[in-house]
Amino acid sequence: MNILNILSALDWLALAWFALAWALYVAYARRENVKDSSLLQVTNRYRRDWLMQTTLRDPRMVDTVITQTLSQTPSFFCSTTILVIGGLLAILGANDKATELVRDIPFVARTTALVFDLKLIVMVAIFVYAFFRFSWSMRQYTFVALIIGSMPPPKAFGDASNDNGKQSREAYATRAARLVAFAAESFNDGLRAYYFAFAVIAWFVSPLLFALATLAVVLILHRREFKSEILSVLQSDS
Repeated sequence: MNILNILSALDWLALAWFALAWALYVAYARRENVKDSSLLQVTNRYRRDWLMQTTLRDPRMVDTVITQTLSQTPSFFCSTTILVIGGLLAILGANDKATELVRDIPFVARTTALVFDLKLIVMVAIFVYAFFRFSWSMRQYTFVALIIGSMPPPKAFGDASNDNGKQSREAYATRAARLVAFAAESFNDGLRAYYFAFAVIAWFVSPLLFALATLAVVLILHRREFKSEILSVLQSDS
């Protein structure tokens, strides 16, 4: 009961809505990713086309550069996330000063130091989750580099008309493309965590604004992943 009394009923409702909205959106996005209506699924087709071209090239320096370029973004976010977590932990260590500073900001809700710490801990948990997803994405790209490096020369692959016991070009490209897709999905999960972390910032102002910010984040993510102009261009045949 003491734990429940730390936050007001409105705060608990806003936090529950935040967790539910995030979980439901992830479930919805993963269900829609099996269709061609999501940005991730459409780009997965391009990833497979890229790896099909890779099986035709020798040497494959271009593909190595592409893989390295793709891995740089999760690497950057991974490093940035460590800095963010360190900053949040530093604020937790200087709780009294941070609480006094926040209280001087207009429109920010006046709360106890314990409630302030709890909100910071929620943000730390979000960024820890983001770090794990970004770091896993980085490691998956090393697997992609490995499979490209071990890819047989173009002449070692068979074709549709005459395999002659050779390896299947399409099967190899599909397997490599799945690895790239997994890495992209892991990065996407980490990036979503950043979006939802911005919603938690609104919690320092009021629980109602927190709930509205959560809804806004869901709408923004849905717009960018399922209704964006970029998706329309990628889906077009011309």
